[in-house]
Amino acid sequence: MSQTNGPGNRAIFFSGTAALVFAACGGCNAAMDMPSLRRAVIACLVVLLAACTHALPRNPMARWVPSPNFEQRRPVLIVLHATTQHSVAESLDTLRTRNSGGPVSAHYLIGRDGTLYQLVSDQARAWHAGPGRWGTITDVNSTSIGIELDNDGESPYAPEQIASLLRLLEDLCTRLDIPRTQVIAHADMAPTRKVDPGRWFPWKQLADAGFGRWPANLDREPPPDFDPMLALRLLGYVTDDPGVALRAFRLHYRALDDATPVASPEDARILYALTQ
Repeated sequence: MSQTNGPGNRAIFFSGTAALVFAACGGCNAAMDMPSLRRAVIACLVVLLAACTHALPRNPMARWVPSPNFEQRRPVLIVLHATTQHSVAESLDTLRTRNSGGPVSAHYLIGRDGTLYQLVSDQARAWHAGPGRWGTITDVNSTSIGIELDNDGESPYAPEQIASLLRLLEDLCTRLDIPRTQVIAHADMAPTRKVDPGRWFPWKQLADAGFGRWPANLDREPPPDFDPMLALRLLGYVTDDPGVALRAFRLHYRALDDATPVASPEDARILYALTQ
């Protein structure tokens, strides 16, 4: 709501309100009976409240001297999830209510038939990522768009669902200027807690459409001094626990659920290709 601190602002506010009431009552010739006055006041309050809903919050400690040089905060990352539930209806309920683990949400949900649902505005902070980190981003919810895919976590993803996802990614990356490489798995940023969207998710298909990362050339062997842990960190993984970091990496790039804490030659080849 617009600030009204100070006598000048208060005078403008109340004189404007009085003018609205006067106009709503039909001017000087209107019969000022109580029901008409009540209706006029209510109408004016509705108009004023509607105008206030679009005002950005201000700090009452500071003097408001507005600048035109700003824009809305924008997300820089897209996190893909699997609902690990059994229907869109079940997931819509979970994402809009307080469940046993606390309230969760996502910006979008895509059904197996490709139907797209939006639950939270792109400009708002949905509660989808939880604790975790990607590169230097430690508050993923504040910097990302969360997309849930209706999938039990153990089944292949339907072609209609992936086609809908690709259309949505094209829209989000274009409209919000999100880098197309910044499309990751929930497991990538929270490897100690999550494995979704799981080994069945078609990351190569997304990469072929221009989203996320995929190794372009696996023919080159990494040099003897190549450090797989450093390569994982360059991509964005947290390597405090090498086994869980490599598990998330293998789920993404090898469709393999394996938490062996030492990188294999195949892991090293993929990591080398991704970081060149």
